Amino acid sequence: MLTSLANIPVDVIASSGGFLIEPGIGLMIWTLLVFGVTMVLLSKLAFPRISDALGRRQQAIEESIDTAERARTEADLLLAEYRERLKEARAQADEIVQRARQAAEAHEHEAKDRSQEILAEASARAQRDIEVATKRALADLRKEVADLTIMATEKVTRKTLTEEDQRRLVEQALGELDFSGISSTSGASQN
Repeated sequence: MLTSLANIPVDVIASSGGFLIEPGIGLMIWTLLVFGVTMVLLSKLAFPRISDALGRRQQAIEESIDTAERARTEADLLLAEYRERLKEARAQADEIVQRARQAAEAHEHEAKDRSQEILAEASARAQRDIEVATKRALADLRKEVADLTIMATEKVTRKTLTEEDQRRLVEQALGELDFSGISSTSGASQN
């Protein structure tokens, strides 16, 4: 069914008019006239509406872009403000931690000083108590030595001594005894 155009003679193809259209002047005028009328109608009716729609669309896009730019600018400002507040909060937190450390160190030094004061007071009190106890013990020892000396003298002499004799004997016995070793030993043990 398909035949090659090369085998068909040119006059047969031209006479049938099915393959090529010969342009006529009248057809061209009518085509230009219809085209002109169509352009006028389109320019009066369709193009303004299309132009308005495109303008509105362009304006909406520009407004959206402007809104997006404003939102972006506001977001950047909020982000900068947030970062600044975060920096301030960190600085405040660091300051609070530093103050807490300083307060803890101050309390620690204060507690150490107070404990040293208490220890010094306790040591001084203990020193005084030891000295008082040593003096009391020496006084008791002197009294006991004096009593023993009087008893021993009375037994040896088999008579009762007068008060003046007792005093003289006690002073003599106490003079012979060396209590300095006892008090220096207690003083050395205290240190």
